[in-house]
Amino acid sequence: MIADRQNQTVRDRRISPSSEIGRLPLVSTEAQALSRALVTIADPNGVQAEAVRALRTHLMAQHINEGCRAIAICGATPGVGCSFVAANLAVALSQIGLNTLLVDANMRRPGVDAIIPTGQPVNGLRQFLSSADPNVAEHIQIDVLPNLSVMYAGGPAANAQDLLAGDRFKALMDFCRRDFDVTVVDTPAANSCSDARRISTVVGHSMLVARRNRTLVHDLRTLTAQLEADRARVIGSVLNEN
Repeated sequence: MIADRQNQTVRDRRISPSSEIGRLPLVSTEAQALSRALVTIADPNGVQAEAVRALRTHLMAQHINEGCRAIAICGATPGVGCSFVAANLAVALSQIGLNTLLVDANMRRPGVDAIIPTGQPVNGLRQFLSSADPNVAEHIQIDVLPNLSVMYAGGPAANAQDLLAGDRFKALMDFCRRDFDVTVVDTPAANSCSDARRISTVVGHSMLVARRNRTLVHDLRTLTAQLEADRARVIGSVLNEN
């Protein structure tokens, strides 16, 4: 009986100690064009875009207006839609005039470039963390969309954890909080590496993403406990549905 409860999947119920915020159908980000993946632009009157705006409203009222300047988007397992949520939330925030930065901190399997294509390889987080270059702007694509800048992952990194553990990542997030109204950070799955925990600790605030009938309640509770033990504040959760 105990094992069955631990392996229960997320359904229409509360899925973390924080409140459930919105329900976004999962959209694969692989090889997607901008017009399909960014529902906040492609289908602004659709159900998914409305759910993103509801999420934005909650974050503005409860957190951003209260001083939260950066949010890490975390999932316990791959394939729950973290990149989709991160990209669309960033766009939604930029649409109300906030100077927004989207950071792809998933240097295991970067996903933001599949949602917002660059057309050619660009320097990003990996290159910045690997160098001593103090010029952050050289690694950020400014105004990719109105009020939206993007720091891409810069490709996979075999030493991703080492790069994130260094002082340059903390310095980068200090810069982001100072120079942007809000920064949204995409992270790799927490069950495959400890990157999301490190990112969340530095960012300070985390939002969890779950996928209905795929994410295990036990996994989500474990991730919540880990993040809170690392002194990251879990401010909400998003449930993706098929």
